[in-house]
Amino acid sequence: MVQRVLATEAALRLIDTLKAKHGPLMFHQSGGCCDGSSPMCYPRGEFLVGDSDVHLGEIGGCPFYMSRAQFAYWEHTQLAIDVVPGRGGMFSLEGPEGLRFLTRSRLYTEAESLELRQEAMGPSPQGERPGPPV
Repeated sequence: MVQRVLATEAALRLIDTLKAKHGPLMFHQSGGCCDGSSPMCYPRGEFLVGDSDVHLGEIGGCPFYMSRAQFAYWEHTQLAIDVVPGRGGMFSLEGPEGLRFLTRSRLYTEAESLELRQEAMGPSPQGERPGPPV
């Protein structure tokens, strides 16, 4: 199964540190504005998500979301959440740690793109995956 979002070992260590301090967490990929386009970390449930957000997966046991409008531009890329020295977004929990989460990305291969399209289409009535669209 192709992951839409994953995390580096450094990011997973920071997530564990933040979970120990703040409890369950969640992420939302910022679309810009005051904190730029960075992954934002919040106590789980503090940032409200809804029909206008897409659940991309989990990193470190924490759900990761992105706005549906932004996903339309990023759907062809896999996100890799990393950590670098510096100040995080002013609303994101990692700020006081002297580190910030950073989104790196890469385009999916043809095979990965096909697999993601098939997953989105769901199983056929016989329980088999449908072929590619014609």
